[in-house]
Amino acid sequence: MTQEKKIRSVTKKLRSIAVSDGAGVNLLRSIGTPGLLNLDPFLLLDEFRSDNPDDYIAGFPPHPHRGFETVTYMKAGRMKHEDSTGRTGQLISGGVQWMTAGSGIIHSESPEQEEGLMWGFQLWVNLPARDKMQSPGYQEFRPEEIPYVEQDGMKVNVIAGEYASTVGAVNGISTSPVYLDIQLPGHGTFTTQLPESHTAFLYPYEGEIKVSDQVIGQSELALLDKGNLVAVESMEKGAGFLLIAGKPLDEPIVRHGPFVMNTQEEIHQAIRDMQEGTLVRP
Repeated sequence: MTQEKKIRSVTKKLRSIAVSDGAGVNLLRSIGTPGLLNLDPFLLLDEFRSDNPDDYIAGFPPHPHRGFETVTYMKAGRMKHEDSTGRTGQLISGGVQWMTAGSGIIHSESPEQEEGLMWGFQLWVNLPARDKMQSPGYQEFRPEEIPYVEQDGMKVNVIAGEYASTVGAVNGISTSPVYLDIQLPGHGTFTTQLPESHTAFLYPYEGEIKVSDQVIGQSELALLDKGNLVAVESMEKGAGFLLIAGKPLDEPIVRHGPFVMNTQEEIHQAIRDMQEGTLVRP
């Protein structure tokens, strides 16, 4: 029996707000704000984009995480990272780092440039209770390792999930995420199938897009309802946007800064571990 197609529509639009984080990095935040505290399984979405070094040069000095995953996708610029496991690396334009903080990690992210455009996104993805205390881990990819599809003037970078039989670079994540970066020419169209139960949203970073009769502007987040098909049109000048989706966990979320657990006692334990120097385990 052929499954009936249900095209997802927009249930909520939310304009990003300006915030400062780290040592004074200016960001646009859409998930993790008073208007949208979380979007199960997603906990935060930030866009950093500036050619003014004062907006980014201070970076993110060493800070802890426990209980979730951070995803950094660079569109332009260079960022160095170091962490408590002894790992170091560099993210460059087009590169992706999917870091599973698990039981605990302390890391830093520092711009490796003093001028020019620094642009990218950081997404926080929750972990299920059974995985929150797993050992930290990474999946990191250079731009040439990110699969992509080009057709009819459209380009789709497949970071996670699948598009047009092309499987994304990131795999083995418990929330079965889809993370696509789509660039459409003027009056272009994009369609893809998604698991019907996945939480999904769109985020245009250039131009405007249309879903059904709703126009979504640059730096607006559009939450989509349930369905198995996403259909997007670009306007006259074309558009670039993210499509991100994941399996909701339907578990309690208790959050305190860089710690995301299921109970208040687990948060208290994380704070104690940080104070006692045992957050990071050998």
